[in-house]
Amino acid sequence: MIRIPPIQCLLTFEALARLRSVTQTADELNVTPSAVSHRIRQLEEVLGTKLFGRADFSLTTEGIEYLAHVREGLVSLAQFPSQKAAPGRRKLRLAVTPTFARSILLPRLKQFSDTYPEIDLTLQVSIPLLDVVAEDADLMVRFGTGRYADVEHLLLAKDEVSPMASPAFAREHGPFDAPQDLEGLPLLRSPLEPWRTWFAAHDLDWPEPNEGSQFNDIGLMCDAAAAGMGVGLLRYKLAAPWLDSGALVPLYPRRVPSPHAHHLCWRSGAMERWECAAFARWLQQAMG
Repeated sequence: MIRIPPIQCLLTFEALARLRSVTQTADELNVTPSAVSHRIRQLEEVLGTKLFGRADFSLTTEGIEYLAHVREGLVSLAQFPSQKAAPGRRKLRLAVTPTFARSILLPRLKQFSDTYPEIDLTLQVSIPLLDVVAEDADLMVRFGTGRYADVEHLLLAKDEVSPMASPAFAREHGPFDAPQDLEGLPLLRSPLEPWRTWFAAHDLDWPEPNEGSQFNDIGLMCDAAAAGMGVGLLRYKLAAPWLDSGALVPLYPRRVPSPHAHHLCWRSGAMERWECAAFARWLQQAMG
């Protein structure tokens, strides 16, 4: 039989996640601090997972996902039986890099809008290499190591890279049987995806290319490679539209794990808003 957590545990969890203080949570719910702690322990025992990770009551990944469910349930209970009342609109601002938005987010975005029609999502462009950053964004998608001291974050997806080029370029300069077959060819460059990742994986002591076309956006590099300008070291997830259309082809079957990954980032307190927690849970599942 499914064991449903007591409603007082859910109310306490939601309040503690929002206030991040046992004392303030106890005051809001008109209970003792020890009752707050007891309810959280009881809820974690029922769920079989930790919801809070540190002494500052920041949520674990499981806590973030569960908080979205709890808030949705509490909102539904609060609205019943006044179902005819129009739900309030929620605003959510998301900062994304151009290629992530085009290749990954936009093809999935209708699913989010259908699931959460009450959330108005605003997409803002972020280009870190040019210091174009959406300072007022509620959530940010970054591609990096995940060691971010200024924000909280969760892992969305890892990616793999491989040299890619247009079919015409591959036919003209191929076959590509060994890594050394790239020698002398124009290698497209980007500080976002250095070639040393692929060189090291194939035991090549080649230096990072310092000549040739360079791009600060992966999408532009995909376009350049598709136009026959050279070989790009590209991520499979971001290059998916070009691969699916046949504009690009991998030159080698082996995929090399990128040292970086996509992360969803936010400033402390953002996940107290249910729309932020709902989007985080949805995006993580959509990319999984």
